[in-house]
Amino acid sequence: MTKAELISSVAKKTGIEKGTIAAVIEASMDSIKSTMADGENIYLRGFGTFLIKERAEKVARNISKNTTITIPAHKIAAFKPAKEFQKVIK
Repeated sequence: MTKAELISSVAKKTGIEKGTIAAVIEASMDSIKSTMADGENIYLRGFGTFLIKERAEKVARNISKNTTITIPAHKIAAFKPAKEFQKVIK
């Protein structure tokens, strides 16, 4: 599902104009991004958690040059679905 399809689906279910729904979804995504950029996790009960995970430094191989490289420690964004969410998917 694309963002446009999500907007259409929510508009159809709620009866609210697509422009208003689009603004709400954009604002929600901006809030999620800025909150995670500040280093905080986001907990949505019944839906899931947006987490910031830390990856440790590791040594890898560059196959094309046959050399070893060091990948520095870094953070990644992750999503962990809630149990209720998992039940719906299965």
